[in-house]
Amino acid sequence: MNCSISGEVPEDPVVSKKSGLLFEKRLIERHISDYGKCPVTEEPLSLDDIVPIKTGKIVKPRPVQAASIPGMLGMFQNEWDGLMLSNFALEQQLHTARQELSHALYQHDAACRVIARLKKERDEARSLLAQVERQLPTSEPDAITTNASALSNGKRAAQDEDLAPGGKKMRSGITSNVISELTDCNAALSQQRKKRQIPATLAPIEALEGYTQISSHPFHKTSKPGIVSLDILYSKDMIATGGVDTNAVIFDRSSGQILSTLSGHSKKVTSVKFVGQGDMFLTGSADKTVRLWQGSDDGNYNCRHILKDHTAEVQAVTVHATNNYFVTASLDNTWCFYDFSSGTCLTQVSDSAGSSEGYTSAAFHPDGLILGTGTAEALVKIWDVKSQANVARFDGHVGAVTAISFSENGYFLATAAHDGVKLWDLRKLKNFRNFSLYDQDTPTNSVEFDHSGSYLAIAGSDIRIFQVANVKSEWNCIKTFPDLSGTGKATCVKFGPDAKYIAVGSMDRNLRIFGLPSEDGPTE
Repeated sequence: MNCSISGEVPEDPVVSKKSGLLFEKRLIERHISDYGKCPVTEEPLSLDDIVPIKTGKIVKPRPVQAASIPGMLGMFQNEWDGLMLSNFALEQQLHTARQELSHALYQHDAACRVIARLKKERDEARSLLAQVERQLPTSEPDAITTNASALSNGKRAAQDEDLAPGGKKMRSGITSNVISELTDCNAALSQQRKKRQIPATLAPIEALEGYTQISSHPFHKTSKPGIVSLDILYSKDMIATGGVDTNAVIFDRSSGQILSTLSGHSKKVTSVKFVGQGDMFLTGSADKTVRLWQGSDDGNYNCRHILKDHTAEVQAVTVHATNNYFVTASLDNTWCFYDFSSGTCLTQVSDSAGSSEGYTSAAFHPDGLILGTGTAEALVKIWDVKSQANVARFDGHVGAVTAISFSENGYFLATAAHDGVKLWDLRKLKNFRNFSLYDQDTPTNSVEFDHSGSYLAIAGSDIRIFQVANVKSEWNCIKTFPDLSGTGKATCVKFGPDAKYIAVGSMDRNLRIFGLPSEDGPTE
């Protein structure tokens, strides 16, 4: 007797009271639980309607096919054929799934591109709207239309501008309101400086003597290696680098992560500067342009303005203490004073005293009313920002002035050139100390006071840290770091917050951090 469901001899037979049919107990119980009826007659059936049958132990007879070798071979052949058919069906399903997945990935990629384009257009529209809103109170409707058409894809399009005699662009100049703001800032900072004390958290000399390389970060492309500019945002411990590969990189030292890579320049990024708390960022480039970047909530930076007022390489960018204005210096022998809010050049200053090779470095005095510039002709020029007058000149260098740095006390100025570093006393307008650290074939590329004015860093074929003293006392070398890039050329150096570390850029693609191992952030 066989089961009415499986057709096999049941191991645990039961019979239906209603139909009298024989079933395997486990099969009929599952069918009743699922459907509640007889699988053959389809009459309602419950577990109470089945009766177990007691039988002796059943020995299942061997199938006829398994009783001989030919029969067994036939069984194996049938099973093999079934396996091959099943495998063929699975391969067809896999091929179909791969085609569907490829199509889905293509659609996803296309959607991402569309989203990116829409975001870019949205940001451009917001920037354009902000410009129009700023100009609305003082501009006529037709002027708004002109300004709107002057911006395309985040770039300032060429348009007709008022020209002064000689073919130069007309500038609005530094207004009395701006001068008043600069003067108030100067008074406040000067008053604070009188009460200034060396912070207790400043790294001591003993700590600097123990500094060593604690991390190295490969930011820029290997095809065009070289970091040529560097800046640090102390409040957030963020580091920015500008590279020969035309990119600027913003790096969070505490997490060891790259926050943003800024692309858009067509030549090396010669200068990078954070503005305020890092909401805005400046880059100057050898492509003759300056870009003003606006930070967004997602940590990225979008290009807000492209400034094309210079006609030669932009060599330096420096931000005023108000964080409302900045200056750019170029090899076209001019420097420009800009307003952050509008991205407009208020004045473009050229020296009428015969200098012709342009500016190679620039920095604001800590109080903001003095601007220092270095030239390709080995001159250092000091400017009164309010009148844009050249009030002092320092000569004596050999080669272009590659870097310039004011001390926090406001009295000392350090300048670097091919022949080394010179220190100037701004009270007496004279040179009081020289550092000729390298041979005549090795220029000094960078010089930098720390934020407290206690230490001075110099970069050339190595990096040297000096303790700042007064005019008459000796400035002692605390520590010398070798150039670990293998290029023999350290291009830029900056002190971290409280001189707890020193960031160095070289002519390879790596940013190197020197400090105590206990001060180490994430390593490479």
